[in-house]
Order: sequence, then structure tokens, then C-alpha cells
Amino acid sequence: MTHAALFLSAFFTVFLLGIQQQNVHGRHYFAAIVTSFGIGAAQIFLWRLVPDANAGEIAATLAGGPCGIVAAMWAHPRIARKWSR
Repeated sequence: MTHAALFLSAFFTVFLLGIQQQNVHGRHYFAAIVTSFGIGAAQIFLWRLVPDANAGEIAATLAGGPCGIVAAMWAHPRIARKWSR
């Protein structure tokens, strides 16, 4: 469970940071506000779990970041289209 929790918290931290970068660049103010809360929540989970992580859990955490940013790059244009309707 901890491996999955670390992977997901790293994934969502990086995913939301990637989405946030696009929000700021596109001047999507409301989306940036909402995303900021998500970033904070994801980081709290990550910070609580990482201090006790073993090597496998660290690997799971490190794998979450690249997956998160690629997912954000794919998702943002699709999400932004729905927001602008």
C-alpha cells in the first residue's frame, strides 16, 4: 500500500504542478487557484510518507514524477478545452 500511496502522491504532485504551469502560462486564474489546493494536498501526503521510505518505496516515488508530468502534458489541452466552453 505504501508503494502505491507514494507513487500516487508523487504522481499527483508533479501532475498538478504541470497543470499549474500551463494554467499560469495561459492566465487561467480560477483554475490556478483550484490547482494550488490540490498541489498542497498532494505534497502533504508525500511529505508525510517519504521520511520512512525504504529503497522500493523511494523507487515508487521517483517513478510517479515522470508519469505525472507526461499525464499532465496530455491532459491539460483536453481539460482546458472543456473549461473554455
